Amino acid sequence: MLFPHLSKFMLPFLWAGVAALCHAQTADSTFHLNDVVVTGTRTPKLLKDVPIQTRVITAKDIEKTDATNIEDLLQQEIPGVEFSYAMNQRKHMNLSGFGGQGILFLVDGERMAGEAMDDVDFTRLNMANVERIEIVKGAASALYGSSANGGVVNIITKEGNEPWSLNVNARMGRHNAQRAGLSFGTKGQKLRNLLTATYTSTDEFEVHNAENPVTQVVTTIYGEHTVNVKDQLTFTPTERLKLTGRAGFFYRQLTRTADTPERYRDFSAGLRGLWTITPNDHLDLSYSFDQYDKSDFYKITHRDVRDYSNVQNIVRGLYNHTFDNGSTLTAGADFMHDYLMNNYLEMGDKSQNSVDAFVQYDWIVSDAWEFVGAMRYDYFSDSDDSQITPKFTARYKPLYNLNVRLGYGMGFRAPALKEKYYDFDMVGIWIIKGNPNLKAETSHNFNISADYTKSRYNFTFSAYYNDVRNKLTTGIPHYLPGDNKQLYLDYVNLDNYSVWGGEAAVQTQWNNGLSARLSYAYTNERHKKDKEGNTINNQYIPARKHSIVARIDWEKQVSKNYGIRLSLNGRFLSKVKNIEFVDYYDISKGTNQVCYPAYTLWKLSAVQEFGKGIKVTAALDNLFNYKPKHYYYNSPLTDGTNLMVGMSIDVHRLF
Repeated sequence: MLFPHLSKFMLPFLWAGVAALCHAQTADSTFHLNDVVVTGTRTPKLLKDVPIQTRVITAKDIEKTDATNIEDLLQQEIPGVEFSYAMNQRKHMNLSGFGGQGILFLVDGERMAGEAMDDVDFTRLNMANVERIEIVKGAASALYGSSANGGVVNIITKEGNEPWSLNVNARMGRHNAQRAGLSFGTKGQKLRNLLTATYTSTDEFEVHNAENPVTQVVTTIYGEHTVNVKDQLTFTPTERLKLTGRAGFFYRQLTRTADTPERYRDFSAGLRGLWTITPNDHLDLSYSFDQYDKSDFYKITHRDVRDYSNVQNIVRGLYNHTFDNGSTLTAGADFMHDYLMNNYLEMGDKSQNSVDAFVQYDWIVSDAWEFVGAMRYDYFSDSDDSQITPKFTARYKPLYNLNVRLGYGMGFRAPALKEKYYDFDMVGIWIIKGNPNLKAETSHNFNISADYTKSRYNFTFSAYYNDVRNKLTTGIPHYLPGDNKQLYLDYVNLDNYSVWGGEAAVQTQWNNGLSARLSYAYTNERHKKDKEGNTINNQYIPARKHSIVARIDWEKQVSKNYGIRLSLNGRFLSKVKNIEFVDYYDISKGTNQVCYPAYTLWKLSAVQEFGKGIKVTAALDNLFNYKPKHYYYNSPLTDGTNLMVGMSIDVHRLF
């Protein structure tokens, strides 16, 4: 009954937008269409002219959501995104049918090491120093290689842009949830620097379930605390040369067992040089280091025992040449040394080198037509695998404010070292076994999209079809011949998996301070089976077919020294069913069909600005007090309305 009510709300909004097209004027700046983006083509392009449909979340959008990390932000801004949980409450993302393993997360174009279960550690991706986030859905492996078969999320960080700046901020919420941050920046004639630090913590709490669950439920939500520190130094010795150095440290402690809390650490650093050889020739060289570790801290003996480490060293080169008509030739190459140490790997540690080269030509045929073709070659030393991935896109612009895009891209994901060599006893349930004979997962993505802007209204539409071959996942638990005591769970390749769907969005901004955005996504997955035709038991829920994200904001500068902003945003997700074991510790009890009901979560927030630099915030998250009837592993782990209050002070603006 949820979506019929939604349609009553959506139709007047959509009709108002359609009517306004008859008499309004274009206003690209209203929707940041003149902003420069880089992810879709790896060269700077105006958002309104980019040949690959790109969604941009700006720093102002992030401020409105008051998001702490990427999980908070994406669920409020992007339809078709849901974060679910593994049995140990590690988070897993599903974006339009692709899990976190198939969505490549980048920070300033650089890959991240490490993972928490099968996804990157999303708590690392703090929003404190983010300038914008660029999201490209669909296969992007022709430009970014492995794990970009479902899309790319590129987080672009800020640089110091004032002579000096200092911000301090804090927020508190339910279950003693705390967030405190500091940002200090400087900018000189040739040097600029930005240092950010954020601390978060939340207490453990209990949730309560109704009777007669059909599978296992969660009763305890674990507490944790994190520290995230980043520094970025930029040196511009000449107008044609820009050098950037960065360093970061991340720490997270999570207590599942009172005597043995888990600790996660990340050390990152990098150097990058951007050289404008001529006005039409640019060279980008970079080195990136990232080390992500996990350890167990034994309180009684005060020993911190590391049992996992992933280290990546990456060297990259990128060159582009722009022709007189605006066409661009781009070529690049990467080398990565990937090292993995894990107590559950065969031999304890593994490493491999990967090398790639790619070329892309962005052909501006006329004001109305643009074609992009790209090709990439990847080589992996561990199994002598190689992969060639193409991509083709056409953009047609029949009107100044209308873009139509059509594309095909091949994506792939190489088997991770863990998937090939794991030998992990999962708390006595089963032994997860790697498979050195795994093939690379490949996908064929076909997509079409259009966007239209008229005055204060912007409309976007997209549709896609993904055909996935040799999907990498875990198979069905089984016994070895002659042994019916120990269960094994192998990594396997699946046949016959596909996902298709579409997305539609409308956004607007009026003169009275009101702005709004409404987005809808449809996702349909074809059933997953192994090569013998058996259904694969999936510990993560499938994508929900229907999802909606809505946001409305009102801003008013009441006086010189007082302004206010009210924001209401919500998301709606339709029901979904999944086959899961009744008891993961005793699979002889069989499986049940678990129905995860449709639900909606809303957040109401108010920001008051006093003077030039003091902001006081108050927010009610989960406004309508939604609580799942049963806290299954993949249910939202919310236990009611959460009141959050905070303050932010721009110290430099007070003087």
